[in-house]
Amino acid sequence: MTRLTLLALLLIQIPTYADDPTRFYPEGQTPKDSRLTKLRTLRNDYFPMKVPASKKEWATRSQRLRERVLVGTGLWPLPKKTPLNPVIHGLIKSDGYTIEKVFFASYPGMYVTGNLYRPSAKKAKMPGILCPHGHWRNGRFYDVGEAGAKKIIKGGGEKWLDGARNPIQARCAQLARMGCVVFNYDMVGYADSTQIGHRAGFTDAEAALRLQNFMGLQTWNSVRALDFLLSLPDVDKDRIAVTGASGGGTQTFMLCAIDDRPDVAFPAVMVSTAMQGGCICENCSYLRIGAGNIDLAALTAPRPLGMTGARDWTIEIEKKGLPELKKLYAMLGVKDKVMAKCFPQFGHNYNQVSRAVMYKWMNKHLKLGLKSTEEKPFQFRTKADLTVFDADHPRPNDAVNAKQLRAYLTKESQRQIQGLKPTKSGDLDEYRKVIGTALRVMIGSEVPHPLSIEFVKTRKSEVQDGIIWTRSLIRRKGTTEEIPILWVRPEKTNRREVIIWVHPEGKSSLVSEGTIAPAALKALKSGASILALDVLGTGELKTDKPLSVDKNYAGYTFGYNPTMLAHRVHDILTAVAAAQSLNLPSTVGPRLQFHLVGFEKAGPWVMLARALCGKVVSRTVADAQSFSFSKVKSTRDEMMLPGALKYGGLGALASLSAPNEMLIQNPTKEHRQWLESTYQASGAKDRLKLASKSLSATEQIEWLLRLLNLHCS
Repeated sequence: MTRLTLLALLLIQIPTYADDPTRFYPEGQTPKDSRLTKLRTLRNDYFPMKVPASKKEWATRSQRLRERVLVGTGLWPLPKKTPLNPVIHGLIKSDGYTIEKVFFASYPGMYVTGNLYRPSAKKAKMPGILCPHGHWRNGRFYDVGEAGAKKIIKGGGEKWLDGARNPIQARCAQLARMGCVVFNYDMVGYADSTQIGHRAGFTDAEAALRLQNFMGLQTWNSVRALDFLLSLPDVDKDRIAVTGASGGGTQTFMLCAIDDRPDVAFPAVMVSTAMQGGCICENCSYLRIGAGNIDLAALTAPRPLGMTGARDWTIEIEKKGLPELKKLYAMLGVKDKVMAKCFPQFGHNYNQVSRAVMYKWMNKHLKLGLKSTEEKPFQFRTKADLTVFDADHPRPNDAVNAKQLRAYLTKESQRQIQGLKPTKSGDLDEYRKVIGTALRVMIGSEVPHPLSIEFVKTRKSEVQDGIIWTRSLIRRKGTTEEIPILWVRPEKTNRREVIIWVHPEGKSSLVSEGTIAPAALKALKSGASILALDVLGTGELKTDKPLSVDKNYAGYTFGYNPTMLAHRVHDILTAVAAAQSLNLPSTVGPRLQFHLVGFEKAGPWVMLARALCGKVVSRTVADAQSFSFSKVKSTRDEMMLPGALKYGGLGALASLSAPNEMLIQNPTKEHRQWLESTYQASGAKDRLKLASKSLSATEQIEWLLRLLNLHCS
């Protein structure tokens, strides 16, 4: 750089625009970023499945979906399986089958309850079928009464009075008569499972931060119910099925999404492109961002998947959902293993007409070899007949409530995550697999390929005192985002470095009192370029109202939409890719380098973004602000990130940046422990700098550009 150019830089002024030189939108014009409009909801949106173009693409897509399910339900990594200690008692003999009462511990002190149906004529090995019941009133003890039953029969949904009174019992009895061992188990808060009330105890901010939710609890209960079923000596481990309706349908496809052991699935009146499940036990953070129940049911593939629809949200299943599933199954070479049949003449149900379809599906795919699967009358059993706990078999004294169970889950999760803290190079792979996967799901983003970035619109560049000012809108192709950026660079320079500038005030922070801010001036004087952006909620994307979050349960919001923090990290990653794609001056010299800086409260945003950048970013400086996710007490907090506490907090997540060079200011003890341990294990101890106090903005830029040598830990 010539002395003349340097002199000019000392006198740099901002361009004289008619409007604010850092703004993209003219005065009075508002951003069109779709994220500033109405959020997605479980009831009022459309959730189609996009069928992958190849088996390879599906392999990647299905793996990512499974990871999303496991992370969202708090089951990544899977919890330690503790002894079930099952109790089976109270044999009841019926025509062609028997009923027994069962309880076992899915977690210590958390009891799963239900009834076990077996054929009277037992064989050495019989197929096993799990039957989750869904949101029928009182669950296993459901009874519509004789008057209600007669009305159902008149409408053509049932043939027999007892089946109309309780279709759950009818299903279990018939499947047992068909030669299967059937376990009908309670949802939490239903029938005998009353130690924790349904929809209670898992809806506060800490539960979200630790990903402790009803959907995860019920999904784990299903996993352990399957463990119980497979432990029975008369069950054929190679012929296992799951079927449930409504909320039981949700449990059916959720279990099959994460567990390969079920061989056949039949979720009834649940899978659709419309309403996705209205209870907190059917929703959790992250689950349906960019996906829906068709996608989740597709995780059963290539195993047989049968479904029914009714005059409810599933009424269009044959036209919307099934065609996509058929296309997927055909691509996998098993086109005959998926089907759906809708009965629009009936409301929400699992009636005899629908069950008949399921019986044929089970007969075929469980290889029962029956000539007829026609349902026959059975004997209705009352609550007194079926209840699990009695004087001789009381609920165990160690049964926990929601608070006690959550304390156990927190302790065990902390044990798991702390066990992943790297102390040597051999520990890094598992740490990155677990924590890295969790962060990718939580943010829902990675650094995209530079070619996937499009400059929606760029305003004419202005040149002032040898500095080029360019204002643009960027977004990832296929989205309707609009991220305003300001690209400021010397007209002539040999320095091949770009600083991605992230500030709570957005790109307007480049200007101070009508001139370039001292830190930005320092970067430009050294020959570096700056790409500053407005992440969501800042600068031109600033909103008058905070992100709307469902007041009853945050999973209704964050199950379908990213958090504000996730959006901000996503925007930073988009800007990193945009910087890669910029047409910087073509000069001979070292390869292009990209640096990240996060000022003030933007520091934690940048720390999380840097953890997902891999080798793309060279150096990073950020102010941790002594931030801890334990300080987040409201699901409406802009720093809410469900799962952040479960996966070790900011320190554990930011440590994914190792072995890349970082300077972190104001770290907490927890940050230090994770960062120092991970960088030591990575053999990159010298690339980590931890400063106990904040540096000035200029000092941070000087460190990034090798103009300041810091002697700190």
